[in-house]
Amino acid sequence: MKDATTIEPIDRTEMAGLANTEYQRLFELLGELTPDDWATQTVCDDWDVHLMVAHLLGAAEANASVAESVRQLVKGKRIAIREDVEDIDGINAVQVDARRHHSPSELIAQLQEVAPAAIKGRQRTPALARRIPIPTGVGYRMTMGHLVDRVYTRDQWMHRIDIAAATGRELVLTRGHDGRIVEDVVVEWAERHGEPFQLLLDGPAGGGYRVGDDGVKIEMDAIEFCLVLAGRLDKPMALSVPVVF
Repeated sequence: MKDATTIEPIDRTEMAGLANTEYQRLFELLGELTPDDWATQTVCDDWDVHLMVAHLLGAAEANASVAESVRQLVKGKRIAIREDVEDIDGINAVQVDARRHHSPSELIAQLQEVAPAAIKGRQRTPALARRIPIPTGVGYRMTMGHLVDRVYTRDQWMHRIDIAAATGRELVLTRGHDGRIVEDVVVEWAERHGEPFQLLLDGPAGGGYRVGDDGVKIEMDAIEFCLVLAGRLDKPMALSVPVVF
């Protein structure tokens, strides 16, 4: 088992390759969908597949443009205050509402066009901005650097899982790509968990991880582990510490 405390988190250089691969896998999945698939409800209560992709496009456009990011933030905060929700929920609403009337082909084409700029925009986040604390809505704060290097790719990845699950499509998983994303989730969870554990994750994206020599022993599928931490499945007591996706 790997000692989770010795695993390096994903940095801005590694992020670029992971994010690019994740976009390509998303495009392959979206290309398989039928019109009925786009109207299928996802695990996110307010979103069908169409609205989930609208969110992904809005997020990518914000990553690619500081002006668009600020616009979404300002409008999102207004919605959050008015509706008494978290800022991220307000921003998501802005992203989806502005793009809900785009056709599936328009969403895919626009996302394909903006994806490279979105990745470059994340890489170019300046050092001062990277230190800005960001509330997560689940009891802790992260830095902007953590968000752009680690969480945005994790968000893309989780929504690909959501779309595949909703439409019954095969979820393409490999150890080098998906396993590295899961590994980074384990690193963050271990930091927040703060206790010894032994974690054996099954499947193509899985692996063995530990902190200390004792502690709770957990064995489960790697994707299910992430679904639990993301709040998509009920949490066993040992996994009660959430991680942001």
